[in-house]
Amino acid sequence: MAQSSPILLIGATGMLGRAFVPLLRERGELLTPRRDAIDLTSPSSIRAAVRSMRPAVIINCAAWTDVDGAEANEAAATVVNADSVRELALAASDTGAPLLTFGTDYVFSGVATSPYRADEPRAPLNAYGRSKARGEEHLESTRDCQWLHIRTSWLYAPWGKNFVRTIAGLLRTKPSISVVHDQRGRPTSSEHLAQTSLALLDKGATGHWHATDGGECTWFEFAQEIGRLTGAPGLVNPCTSEQFPRPAKRPAYSVLDLSRTEAMIGAREDWKTNLARVASRLEA
Repeated sequence: MAQSSPILLIGATGMLGRAFVPLLRERGELLTPRRDAIDLTSPSSIRAAVRSMRPAVIINCAAWTDVDGAEANEAAATVVNADSVRELALAASDTGAPLLTFGTDYVFSGVATSPYRADEPRAPLNAYGRSKARGEEHLESTRDCQWLHIRTSWLYAPWGKNFVRTIAGLLRTKPSISVVHDQRGRPTSSEHLAQTSLALLDKGATGHWHATDGGECTWFEFAQEIGRLTGAPGLVNPCTSEQFPRPAKRPAYSVLDLSRTEAMIGAREDWKTNLARVASRLEA
């Protein structure tokens, strides 16, 4: 990814955006506009803002990520996860800048028994998944845009609101917790995802791709490993999804296939290895 113009990073203060910042600063000038400069809740303003910045590359790390909240606010989630993506793709077409943006395992049905390939049909189970699927459709229908869309899952980091920090905190303060053992997927370190994404971008990858940590587990197994690595005294007990109801239905199986990604840039590190790096640096 060579450029003479700056890189535009949208969502630089979010969980994934923070992981990108040090990597991108090594590559040259970096633009990290505030939310009021590029307001994803007002898609009509996006194209003008991007055109004025004239970036060499657009990286969009901003999204509506409140899965349960989307059930009651699907229209608002769709504005951020779909309408704004359409406008960013149009802005990328206008300026000739490649667009890197991110998706989710929740665009799939969750009934598979083997990892989902990037070209498999979408069948989202919940409002959040539908909003992200609509964003994918907008990308696919935008002409003259060089876009790279990376689906990921179970994202975590030493910072921000995420499963790892939440579970570590609960296990430090409660004698025991229950975590579902009937939903299987792949955890993803934000730092690992940022590195993987730039490697794919550098290779000229376009279209839909998948990037996560290697390996797979249930949320219960993920929580157990968090407890082990942090030394928190609380116990983790398994439960079923029926015993832990949520407003948004979750897929029982959402493992993303990494074979094409690994063929291009090499094997992805195992989730336990990446989790160990993060667990030692969790922000309070």
